[in-house]
Amino acid sequence: MIRYMIKRLLAMIPVLIGITFLVFMIMQLAPGDPARLILGENASPEEVKELREQMGLEDPVLVQYFRYMVNLCKGDMGKSYITNRLVASEVAARFPYTLKLALVSAAVSILIAIPLGIIAAVKQNTIFDNTCMVLSLVGISMPAFWMALMLVLVFSLRLGWLPVQGANMGWRSYVLPSIAIGFMNMAAIARTTRSSMLETIRQDYVRTAKSKGISNASAILGHAFPNALIPTVTVVGVQLGGLIGGAVLTETVFAWPGLGRLIVQSVNARDVPMILGCMVVMSVSFSVINLVVDLLYGLLDPRVKSMYA
Repeated sequence: MIRYMIKRLLAMIPVLIGITFLVFMIMQLAPGDPARLILGENASPEEVKELREQMGLEDPVLVQYFRYMVNLCKGDMGKSYITNRLVASEVAARFPYTLKLALVSAAVSILIAIPLGIIAAVKQNTIFDNTCMVLSLVGISMPAFWMALMLVLVFSLRLGWLPVQGANMGWRSYVLPSIAIGFMNMAAIARTTRSSMLETIRQDYVRTAKSKGISNASAILGHAFPNALIPTVTVVGVQLGGLIGGAVLTETVFAWPGLGRLIVQSVNARDVPMILGCMVVMSVSFSVINLVVDLLYGLLDPRVKSMYA
């Protein structure tokens, strides 16, 4: 198991190299000049050129990228072009907000979706099952930012129950963003749980358990559910990684002080070091979550664990 963890951690290196290289090249092709944005439209060409030389922007693109990667290996993510603050400190200040929002949204999704998926599988082809599947279809099809706008319009502007934006009002600030993000994830988890449970409850060992006289609930929860968890855990892991890296629009709608909103602001300002710093943290987080999911497989299924032994 330890050898497997080391292999997975080493596999993160080419992933980070590929992501940073791709983002770096895209930002080089994007219109606009960071030096011109910093100095303003009234700056002379000489001032812009002097600033570009100071920032190293006159060097070839590959030289700039190599210099950035060398500094990144030393733990230096550089300084922001706009605020001149250290990228590492800015990302460290924003990442906890994104992580807490992702965890709250994931908890809401799991606590609602898994029971719905189990009940829908047990009561297959009933009104409850059909209702759950329709809601799941709506949740998967509905864009998260549109859901966020509707929640703000109803619960903040019309009813005035919850704050419109920011994260400075305690647990109330998490309600609307977590619902907007979690509703789509809840739908995917519920559908996966239902499909996995339908396949599991038809197995011979479940029928054998019922024939021994145990209750239907014990057979479902004690025998079928643990064996149906692996597909659900996979979806939960992918969704959690997506919450950390993909809540850009939702964070923008709610003015959430996380990495998603920071990326939008940095892209508009062509702040390449800040964008790269955010992408590195998100990539590492996604890879770590996938590693944890793979380790959970070994706890849920002894057959998987024996493969790593």
